[in-house]
Amino acid sequence: MARLGACGLTRAALIILFLPRSLENCGHISISAPIVRLGDPVTASCTVSQSCSYLEPEPRILWKLGAELLQHKGRQQTQPDGSQESIITLPSLNSTHTFLLCYLNWSNSLQLLDQVELWAGHPPAMPYNLSCLMNLMSNSLICQWEPGPDTHLPTNFTLKSFKSRGDCQTKEDPIKDCVPADGQSYCSIPRKHLILYQNMVIWVQAENALGTSQSPQLCLDPMDVVKLEPPTLLAVDPHPEVALPQPDCLWLRWEPWKPSLYMDQKCELRYRPQLQGASWAQVGPLPSRTVRYELCELRPATAYALQMRCIRALLPGQWSSWSPSLELQTTQGVPIVRLDTWWRQRQLDPKTMGVQLFWKPTPLEEDSGQIQGYLLSWSPTGHTKPALPLCNTTELSCTFHLPSEAGEATLVAYNRAGTSHPTPVAFQESKGPPLARLHGMARDPRSLWVGWELPSPVPQGYVIEWGLSPPNSNSSDMTWRLEPNGSITEILLQENIRPFQLYEITVTPLYQGIMGHPKNIHVYSQEMGPPRAPVLHLKHIGKTWAQLEWVPEPAELGKSALTYYTIFWTNSQDQSFSAVLNASSHGFVLHGLKPSSLYHVHLMATSQAGAVNSTSLTLMTLALGESELHIFLGVFGILVLLIFLCGVAWLCCSPRRKNSLWPNVPDPAHSSLGSWVSTIMAEETFQLPSLQDPSLTSITKITVLEEEEKKKPGSWETSDSSETCGLPTLVQAYVLQGDPRAAPTQSQSQPGTSDQVLYGQVLGSPTTPRPGHYIRCDSTQPLLGAPTPSPKSYENLWFQTSPLRPPVSPSPNQEDDCVFGPLLDFPLLQGLRVHGVEGLGAF
Repeated sequence: MARLGACGLTRAALIILFLPRSLENCGHISISAPIVRLGDPVTASCTVSQSCSYLEPEPRILWKLGAELLQHKGRQQTQPDGSQESIITLPSLNSTHTFLLCYLNWSNSLQLLDQVELWAGHPPAMPYNLSCLMNLMSNSLICQWEPGPDTHLPTNFTLKSFKSRGDCQTKEDPIKDCVPADGQSYCSIPRKHLILYQNMVIWVQAENALGTSQSPQLCLDPMDVVKLEPPTLLAVDPHPEVALPQPDCLWLRWEPWKPSLYMDQKCELRYRPQLQGASWAQVGPLPSRTVRYELCELRPATAYALQMRCIRALLPGQWSSWSPSLELQTTQGVPIVRLDTWWRQRQLDPKTMGVQLFWKPTPLEEDSGQIQGYLLSWSPTGHTKPALPLCNTTELSCTFHLPSEAGEATLVAYNRAGTSHPTPVAFQESKGPPLARLHGMARDPRSLWVGWELPSPVPQGYVIEWGLSPPNSNSSDMTWRLEPNGSITEILLQENIRPFQLYEITVTPLYQGIMGHPKNIHVYSQEMGPPRAPVLHLKHIGKTWAQLEWVPEPAELGKSALTYYTIFWTNSQDQSFSAVLNASSHGFVLHGLKPSSLYHVHLMATSQAGAVNSTSLTLMTLALGESELHIFLGVFGILVLLIFLCGVAWLCCSPRRKNSLWPNVPDPAHSSLGSWVSTIMAEETFQLPSLQDPSLTSITKITVLEEEEKKKPGSWETSDSSETCGLPTLVQAYVLQGDPRAAPTQSQSQPGTSDQVLYGQVLGSPTTPRPGHYIRCDSTQPLLGAPTPSPKSYENLWFQTSPLRPPVSPSPNQEDDCVFGPLLDFPLLQGLRVHGVEGLGAF
């Protein structure tokens, strides 16, 4: 608290130095508590004294929490002594450390009057995991603990203790408190404050501005928690009487910590190989003093790390820390391997043969000794001389010469520890039967599968050799494998296989005492795609086509056969086209090209292993000639004209569409009646009454009869009006009469007679020169209907042409009921001219 107050005053003093001198003592802040629990409310008041007479009568007081201006948070009032006071309450203080400042709005600016420092946090938690040990090196009791969660407040820890007897229930002389340094959670009690072999009570007290807490008490005797220092490990040489030390043993010794020389101790040793993922192995208890210690059953030729710790043997205490690591390495053991051998031999001369021997080591144990070299020797048969060395090498092959009668050599692997068991190499003759139906294939780019049929007798094993086929082959690149199981009929080779290579595989069967004749095959590990695409050539070109050709690439070993071609061409507008062709194709014609246009063409050759594109060929089609352009335009014009004519004919020949454009109105001048007489001249036009006379009756039928028929008493003369309509059947012509300008409503005003058509009958005699008469009658027969067509030409032959007579108005015959006047009184007979009086009589 003292430190907090000093800090707050220091900062306040620094800020007051910058205040106007006239406002230095005008106000001060009073606060409920400068340190609160995190989240608790805080109340503060800022008072401006009345002595500041140069201020306004009621100056405005403002607050700030850190850099935040608290608007409308303070409650300002006037005290009885005339001073102004502003009270503010912070409902929750969520900042662990901040400043509350009081301002005065003076001269249009904020002037600081006073400030206070605020802290928020938690009371201290109870310390835990208190433990102590007696360190003989520093001769002090060291205790450590866990302080608990952060309180956000300055917290002091104190290690408290007192002397006690028995079971620590009685308190005797207190021991001086031990205060650790800031941030530390351990403390040491010097030896001068301790009484050895006597119990004492120890605990930890934590304290801050919000409270105090204590750890559980610990009752102990300082000598019961003594922790020794670790011993020192040292390496020693093997026994001098042993020529070759055991490859799985290490020799070492250790010395205890000097202050503990006279204490009974027991120790533990741990070790682990310096390999990734290795774990510690532990040995103990061991004596605290030894001159030589042998650690065996280790891995040969392996580096190890060793550590040791000790504790008092008969008295309570704690284990010392592990000593620094001592690194030692075991010696090598003799190689424990099986040497598989294979050879090639050729006869150089009748007494000497050249041999190339190959071998391959196979470890028989996990901790087999490291091989430093190989020794091949030969002992002549029947000689007591030592073996003659043929090869001493670190390689896996050797070439040497032997007498033709030599049948066996000896091969061993060696290192500093010794040699492996000798492996006899018997040079057998190739007299056995070969394999039948040897075949192989590639399983993937990194492996080859080889199969065969069992020969008779069944071999004891096989030797499989493989390498690149000539001319890429090399004896050093040859890989071989010994398969001791003679009953197998297939094998998968995965060693030294590269993709896209041709390999030569040789399989030799091994029989009892002899070997069979070798047999070989060639297999590709993986076929490659086509190395290149054929080159495109332009053979012929036209205005809308182009003929291309190419020469197919010859087949190559190791290259997959082509499956198809794809030809691509692109115009100047970047429009692409393509076509797929068979692998046997060697030409193609591009159709549908545009004249005088530029095209880019390329060919893609595809196989099962991949595809490759050819170089691009650029071509331009020919331009159209002037004559061709004229022919094209002419043909186009003819087509347009034909389409137009067909459209007009179709429109004119369709009555429905023609009537919709121009209605078909009957023309009396061009009717069949008009064709009976000659054309009336202009000066011979009859003067007929006006068609506008409403008293006239429309005549719609004219029938010409002979006089004899008129004289005969017919039923039409004596019967009533309904019967007079039964006119003779000799009908010569029909003429539609009526006022064409009559309104449609006139015909509709008589619903009873809307369907009736009025007809007129013209009577005449070819012998009587009397003028003819006409009979008017009501009839319901349709006008110009289909059942009564116009007279045929042969029906009008009796009409004869005669000079035109002027019209005469005969007196009406009162005896005929249907006669109303002269013939030419008929309104539309002005265009009718009858010739041949001799034929018609007085018509």
